[in-house]
Amino acid sequence: MRFSPKHVGLAAMILSAVSFGTSGAFIKPLLEAGWSPAAAVTVRALTGGVVLLPIVLISLRGRWSALWRARWRVLGMGLIAVAFTQLAYFAAIARIPVSTALLIEYLAPLLLVLWAWATTRRLPRPAVLLGSALAIGGLVLVIGPGALQTTDLLGLALAFAAAIGCAVYFVVAARPADGLPPVALAGSGLLLGGLALALVTLTGVLPFDTVGGDVALLGGTAPWWVPLGVVAIAGTAIAYATGIAGSSRLGSRLASFLGLLEVVFASIFAWLLLDESLTPLQMLGGALILAGIASIPSEQQAPVVEEAPEKEPAVI
Repeated sequence: MRFSPKHVGLAAMILSAVSFGTSGAFIKPLLEAGWSPAAAVTVRALTGGVVLLPIVLISLRGRWSALWRARWRVLGMGLIAVAFTQLAYFAAIARIPVSTALLIEYLAPLLLVLWAWATTRRLPRPAVLLGSALAIGGLVLVIGPGALQTTDLLGLALAFAAAIGCAVYFVVAARPADGLPPVALAGSGLLLGGLALALVTLTGVLPFDTVGGDVALLGGTAPWWVPLGVVAIAGTAIAYATGIAGSSRLGSRLASFLGLLEVVFASIFAWLLLDESLTPLQMLGGALILAGIASIPSEQQAPVVEEAPEKEPAVI
């Protein structure tokens, strides 16, 4: 059976959302044990990049020219989508509630809709407007209406900066590949972003605190590297690689709305693994997000043109 690019993209984005959704449940034990958020995300990005590195090398097969041609995409992915977004988000949650920061960061799909409206000067199609309203309304219900209550303007601005970085992630991921495999963009972007985060923490702008030993995990205890390994492999390496693969097939707009499923899956994992409550309002919000995603039409993506391998000279 041959699957269409759209079906492959949908499956990749759902897997990405599930993978991203595991992050909260497995990062939380590290934070409660004394890890600083900056340390957790820096080690997470670097480890995820290292995990992908062998696959990146195999996928490129010596075609380093593809990496060079995509250097601006790699820089955008590493410095903005990974490093800048994470720095802005963690700076925001130092001033405003996490729920508020999440709500603002996940306005990224709406930012993409507004950006397309401003640049094309064409009103979005009714299906896009309806899908946006349903998805954002569902997001408010999943995160909690109380997230709308805050007065710290700098914290709000930082969360909005994280939303811009999140939108850049989907735009960069959806750009034509030009011979660069999605896994290569994910791996190189994570390594670059992790190194940038490490340099920032070395300046002392953000605290870099780690704690060894066992941490509380799933009702018992486990070495600190167990939850970190789950986050690095599932919540980072797999999540970014599949997210980029899905975005390249669906376009940035639909991919960004599918990215909202991360919030839904994160709530489900917190309910199953951390025994946090899942309220009827949150379940209604999840249904609204699904309805909003179903209303968003996919964008027509240009076919990916792979770089043709060089032929060996004929031997006469």
